[in-house]
Amino acid sequence: MQSLAAKQLDNFLTQLEVEQRVSIHTLKSYQHDLQQLVAFCEEQKLDAWAQLQPNDIRQHIANRHRHGLSGKSLQRELSAMRCFYTYLLKNNLATINPAQYVKAPKQVRKLPKTLDVDQVGGLLDAGTDSVLEVRDLAIFELFYSSGLRLSELVNLDLPDLDLSDKSLRVQAGKGGKARILPVGSKAVSALQNWLKHRVARSETEKAVFLSIRGERLSQRNVEYRLAQWCIKKGIPEHVHPHMLRHSFASHLLQASQDLRAVQELLGHSNISTTQIYTHLDFQHLAKVYDNAHPRAKKKPA
Repeated sequence: MQSLAAKQLDNFLTQLEVEQRVSIHTLKSYQHDLQQLVAFCEEQKLDAWAQLQPNDIRQHIANRHRHGLSGKSLQRELSAMRCFYTYLLKNNLATINPAQYVKAPKQVRKLPKTLDVDQVGGLLDAGTDSVLEVRDLAIFELFYSSGLRLSELVNLDLPDLDLSDKSLRVQAGKGGKARILPVGSKAVSALQNWLKHRVARSETEKAVFLSIRGERLSQRNVEYRLAQWCIKKGIPEHVHPHMLRHSFASHLLQASQDLRAVQELLGHSNISTTQIYTHLDFQHLAKVYDNAHPRAKKKPA
């Protein structure tokens, strides 16, 4: 594409970073997705953004889909394009938003995997054999107690905890949104136990959870420690941190039936994201029904 078009794209990304203050992750996603559109324009010998029409966007999305991109990823790319063209229209650099009414292929929504209450109990009641396992147990209890994302947990600082009030503050969740969450008594006890040992590890690092070197734990390290915990404790399921968040949401919804409250606790902007847990709840009820109702049971072969 012409250097002018490239400059317009750079200006848009700068506005996202400086004026809208989007996260680094979001900025990189927009940059990656729009570079795919740049490559398409170069193949089609389109020199300016104003030249693109809806059929061009449909062709680009169809090409990406044929190369194996999922419906979810294509939705994200279309979102980036719409946002970019909104910027171009606002600055009189385009006359239409060609991505406005283009839809991505529908994707079968996979239900998240969860542990049942007994499985969670087996995971968290396995006992600790070292200081690092004391830390790990505090991490796993907090995941299940408060439904944190992995990034939110590793970014927790000491001032974010208020164990006397049994609460914590997520300073910057997804989309940069803060929220206050309750902390259950089991998690409070596990955290208090860990903090006794943490004191001697670092006087300057503010992170709640530290590595053996006294540095903030990485996301990869947490994932590894959970996998090792399951192996050592003889837990057959492959458990990852987000599974504990899913289990938190599913169990809370089953018990309370309060979808809006679960949405707030999870930090979801859109309630449709939370509604996936109602499918899990129905799946559980359907299984109970199939096993219990005399007219629902399958006839023996």
